[in-house]
Amino acid sequence: MRPSSALLTDHYELTMLQAALASGTAHRRSVFELFPRRLPAGRRYGIVAGVGRALDALTDFRFDAEVLETLRDVVDAPTLDWLAGYRFTGDIWGYAEGEAYFPYSPLAVVEGTFAEAVVLETLLLSIYNHDSAIASAASRMTLVAGDRPCIEMGSRRTHEQAAVAAARAAYIAGFASSSNLMARQRYGVPTAGTSAHSFTLLHDTEADAFRAQITSQGVGTTLLVDTYDVAAAVRQGIEIAGPELGAVRLDSGDLGVVAREVRDQLDALGAHRTKIVVTSDLDEYAIAALAVAPVDGYGVGTQLVTGSGHPTSGFVYKLVAREDDDGTMISVAKRSKDKISIGGRKFALRRRSAAGVAQAEVVGVGTMPRDDGDDRPLLVPLVRGGEVVGAESLETARERHRRSVAELPRVVQAMSAGDPVIPTLHI
Repeated sequence: MRPSSALLTDHYELTMLQAALASGTAHRRSVFELFPRRLPAGRRYGIVAGVGRALDALTDFRFDAEVLETLRDVVDAPTLDWLAGYRFTGDIWGYAEGEAYFPYSPLAVVEGTFAEAVVLETLLLSIYNHDSAIASAASRMTLVAGDRPCIEMGSRRTHEQAAVAAARAAYIAGFASSSNLMARQRYGVPTAGTSAHSFTLLHDTEADAFRAQITSQGVGTTLLVDTYDVAAAVRQGIEIAGPELGAVRLDSGDLGVVAREVRDQLDALGAHRTKIVVTSDLDEYAIAALAVAPVDGYGVGTQLVTGSGHPTSGFVYKLVAREDDDGTMISVAKRSKDKISIGGRKFALRRRSAAGVAQAEVVGVGTMPRDDGDDRPLLVPLVRGGEVVGAESLETARERHRRSVAELPRVVQAMSAGDPVIPTLHI
């Protein structure tokens, strides 16, 4: 059995629960909504990720003896008794993993009692905020990379567990592989890697290092050629491996200029099929700038695992409807000046043209309008009666990402800052 996820939360979740149990309001039917009020500054769209991880965490959200012992000086005895029997028995609807989102998209709609749903706030927000930030950055990178593969290699630039989640999110958003082996074991993310500068420096000569690597990994390997002199390293690599050398990697200098020089050199040596992979603090802007360079793949680290300047998505989790004293459901919402929420249980759909191009994100309260054939409903069942029903493979989420981005207006391909590529309409 996996460890409990119940303590991946904030203290005030349980003090709210204690007060609600004492006042008799804890068992009121409630609807919470996880949503963004806005996209990160300048972003044109976002990508939902972390849904599968959140469903796993929900399954593990239990208050066993060890967890309850930790909480004995946090909440009172009646609250501990209630927590001992906790299991979420409500419903969760949400955007499927890999889907594009926009301001006020209801990414997760949690329906249950106040007590059941309120304690999930921090858990859901922490997963969705992190993973969607990574996926949103990754999507921009793969969008501008086109057919050239991107490799996630940011494990050394973030928390060790965040690195695993980042690899998963990046793969959903189109990255071809990751360097992270835990992501391979836990989620089946393909992994790749060959050597670092330390391997070259270990040997007496660069040629010795290349021979050792090629002998071990075959001529299809990727040689890191910028430890000393790039041109000399490329020449030695082809002399040792022959023209069938898989690839060379560049990790420094003006990558566009160096890539052109290396391509010319490889072609002159007859290594026409040897590819060029570039790394070194790449982000979506650097990748876009290399579009005309003879580059065959990108390795992305720091900028990816930090969300390329936006390490969180800014999602919030708000109560939008609750049961009144007479048993009817009423809409509720926060009304502060700069943090407005919209009350009511939402529906959401992507309005599209007859050609299938997205035109608007439509979010409303009440009955969903009749489908005219072009609208695409966005909320899918994730949990029904406490049972997870929305689990799916990463390949399914990955394909959904591809389709969702493909239906957005072409202006989304521009990396310049701007407003969301489609408006959110409230009806």
